Parts: sequence; structure tokens; C-alpha cells
Amino acid sequence: MAKRSGGLRFQPSGGEKEPQVPTGKKQRLSIERLANDGRGIAFLANRTWFVEGALPGEEVEARVLNARSQIVEARTERVLTASARRRAEPCPHARVCGGCNLQHLSAADQLELKQRSLAEQLSRVASIEPQQWAAPLSGPEFGYRRRARLAVRWDHKARRLDVGFRASASQDIVAIGECQVLVQPLQTLLPALLAVLHALDKPQVIGHLEMFSGTAEAVLVRHTAALGSDDLGRLVDFANEQNVQLWLQGEGPAQPLDPAYGLGYRLSAWGLELAWRPGDFVQVNAPVNEAMVTQALEWLAPEAGERVLDLFCGLGNFSLPLARKGAEVVAIEGVGEMVERARTNAEQNGLQRAHFYQADLSKPLIEAQWAKGGFAAVLLDPPRDGALEIVRQMATLGARRVVYVSCNPATLARDAAELVGQGYQLKQAGVLDMFPQTAHVEAMALFERPA
Repeated sequence: MAKRSGGLRFQPSGGEKEPQVPTGKKQRLSIERLANDGRGIAFLANRTWFVEGALPGEEVEARVLNARSQIVEARTERVLTASARRRAEPCPHARVCGGCNLQHLSAADQLELKQRSLAEQLSRVASIEPQQWAAPLSGPEFGYRRRARLAVRWDHKARRLDVGFRASASQDIVAIGECQVLVQPLQTLLPALLAVLHALDKPQVIGHLEMFSGTAEAVLVRHTAALGSDDLGRLVDFANEQNVQLWLQGEGPAQPLDPAYGLGYRLSAWGLELAWRPGDFVQVNAPVNEAMVTQALEWLAPEAGERVLDLFCGLGNFSLPLARKGAEVVAIEGVGEMVERARTNAEQNGLQRAHFYQADLSKPLIEAQWAKGGFAAVLLDPPRDGALEIVRQMATLGARRVVYVSCNPATLARDAAELVGQGYQLKQAGVLDMFPQTAHVEAMALFERPA
């Protein structure tokens, strides 16, 4: 019999090879605990099994998706003995769609999982915990997503158009007729969009679709070949009937059908409106985004006239509210088009204290002209790979306060260890539930350096 002790797994003696676990095999498993990504963990035959859709204490029948060495990935096919914490998934596609993987958990249990994930990363990677845990920032658990990308594929053999979201752990498309995590205007729009796509003469030229909701609703149609005049007419009629903007994208950037079109979103607490275009990064969850900005400004607590550095500033999501509070903001972004739109956003909102620059944020910052004179505070909101090169330079910038907004607790923990090594203290940290019904964790941390 295979033995295990704690988290260790023992190989068979005598150099015996473990038998392969074939993809597609069904296996009965007893789930012991949850991984930080929301999958159930089971141990069987000297292997660790990560099982989508399973909860601790459950007996499930799972189908193998992938197996390598001592790790097997599987998906729950049947729940034989259910946990008391399990709830019926509100969406009929939840068990196959790759968009949501935690609908079988309550909102409270999802938040608990995300908080545990953040705490474990900080403890394991950086051996630290905050002096104070902040309450999680959350909003509606459904009807929150203001932008979404739909996969489109033409099945030549079946002469069928598939439109929907990618299946979990697969390139297959789950055809959908509804999506409960979309904001209401996009939920209302979706059936009409599906209908016009199925009415096209040549749907095979459609690459993918994106839906947006903000100051206006919009649909982006990515096409891999020229649209026929009849199909273009159908799309135009759809846009007019639904009162949505139609954007088209061939080989180059997305272009609006009408040059007067414009997309935007509001930060109501500051009386701001930010313009953007398809392809720009915009947080998908408006209520949590506004709460996130509010908390970041409270933690930074800039005084009038203080110089604040905003790194990875995008369209000015943090920069413009900081300027509205009276800070002198130096905002840095690597994408030139985003810098130009951020400058325009500052001008259109009448803000003179936000100054935007394009820079390669993997290079030393202190050499840049805009870095001369140092900063009282720094805010950074990097991509998933974090900002290690930047935080290595943090002490040279002179900042006493640093707010780090993260979409990856692992890289946040790694970078936190570097900041602590420079004399900063982790004062507060907490999760941002930007993506309810998923295991994706966003977080915010406040670091301060004693005088």
C-alpha cells in the first residue's frame, strides 16, 4: 500500500515506475482540502490530484484532464457525497465553462479562500503578515462584468457557428445563451448579438467578439477577412436597433463605424470620466474598481502639493483622483497610446497636476528626468509578473509610503520581501474581489518606512 506522511509522497521501492493515468479516465476520489486556486485536493496512488468543482469532505467521481509525474488534474463529473458548503450553481454552464470555477461556493466562502491565499503567499514567500488586515473590498457577486470577450469558431464539417466562452482546461467553446456575471446591459444585448451572428452569410470570417459597457454599450467584431456588404449591413442594423456602438477590427487597430463614437467610464466619487478604446486595459468590475481607488487614496493619504509617483498608470485610473485631491502626480506607463489617452483624460477633466510619461519600467527609474526630486509616496499597479526591478529601486526614490495593487499574490509576496529588506513595514493588506465566482485574487498592500 502506498504511504504518505504530511505533504510528502513516497516513490515505490525497487525503481518501479508508476503506471500512467490516461486522460479521460474516471476515478472516485476523497477530497481532503482546497488548493488556493479553488480546486479540491485528493491523494491517491502516490499522486496528488487537483480536482475542479470539488470541495473538502466530498466523494466525487472525476475525469482526468491531464497527468504528469505525480500530479493529476481532473474535473468533477459527479458528486457522490456533497459537502454542506456546496450550493447549486446559479448558471447552467458553470461546470463546463472556463469563465467561472467557484459558483458551487457561497460568496462568503469564496472570499475566505481568497484571503487565505493572500495570507499564505505572504507568509510562505516573504515570512511576513500585515500589522492589520483590511476588510475585503467586494461588490455584486453577479452582474458585475462590464466587458467580456466571446470566442467564435466556424465548424466546417457541421456547418455550425459556435459562440461562447472557452471550456475549462480546453480550447472547446461552450455555446451560451446567457451569462449571469455580465452587467445587465450586456446580458440584455447578448441574445440579439447571437442572433445576428447566426444570420451572417459568412460567419467563418469572424475571429472573436468583445462587448463593452460604460458610458455607452459597444460591440467589437474582429474579422479575419473582409466582411461582405450584406453581412456588414446586418451588423449595422443590429447596432442601430440595439443602440450600441459597432467597432470593427481587421489587420490593424479597432476602428469605430462612426468616428464620433467614444467609450468611457466614470469614477463617480471624484466627478471624473475616463475615455478609452478597445484594447486598452480597463478594470472589468466598476463598483470594486471605485472602492479600490478610494482605499488606495485613503492609504496613501497625500497632502496637497505632495509629489506622488503612479507606476503602470494606464488611462489614469489612480492618477486623476490623486490629482483631484491636490497631489502633484507623476504618472508612468509603458504603452504610448495609453499615455496619450491619459493626458487627454487629464485635460478633459480639467486637471493640471497630473503629468504623464512613457517609460520602460524594467529600466532604472532614478535616471529619468521626471524622477528628480524624489516622491513622498508611490502607487504601483503592475501586471501579473509583478514589479521586482522597480521595488529594488524604491528606497532611492525617497518614498515613505507605498501602495502596491496586485493581481497576483505570489509576485506581491516576492516583491513585499524586497521592500521589507529595504526597511519598509507592511502596515495593511487585503483582498479585492474583482472577479467573483472565480479563484482569481487581487490584493492591495500598504508599506511604510519609518522616518
